[in-house]
Amino acid sequence: MHVRQASWPVFFVLQIRLTYYERHLPHWQPEDAALFVTWRLHGSVPRTVTVLKNPSAGKAFVAMDRELDKAATGPRWLSDQRVARCVADTLQYGEKQLGLYELQAWVLMINHVRILIDPKAELQRIMRSIKSFSARQANAILGRTGQPFWQEESYDRWARRPKEMGKIVQYIEQNPVTAGLAERPEDWRWSSAFGYPERHD
Repeated sequence: MHVRQASWPVFFVLQIRLTYYERHLPHWQPEDAALFVTWRLHGSVPRTVTVLKNPSAGKAFVAMDRELDKAATGPRWLSDQRVARCVADTLQYGEKQLGLYELQAWVLMINHVRILIDPKAELQRIMRSIKSFSARQANAILGRTGQPFWQEESYDRWARRPKEMGKIVQYIEQNPVTAGLAERPEDWRWSSAFGYPERHD
């Protein structure tokens, strides 16, 4: 007698502790994972962006990334040295005084910011602290108090393997070179690579 065996899907569940919150995009934060976060100035995204047909998350990110690097439209407030200094100081303050994260790499571009962090708090709290404090300071410098400075949403992804983290550090610190703002990563003042040529030898 032939006995037909039922075919059931098999799931392998990893025991990973995750925190989650959502604004316009979902934000997952696995325990013990580094986070690569990008956020931009309010109004810095072009109204017309080439839309890929059924893009993967990675391709959509790269397409938007290229548009941001062009900085062809919208505000360029981070090119103001006073504003750049206040944002860079805020990143350091969040690490050293507030203890919200360990900063592995960072860069300030003309209209957006990238960081790679080992978080010590929930991402929602980290981003709220960085954005709200730096926005108040930057708006005061620019004489535009009470107006939005940062776009509400940010883009983040997580990395667990050292090799992946190394690639992200390289990507962040090479960003000014890719965008044509500097010849070498260590030449860009507003970056974790500044003054450290050995990081890219």
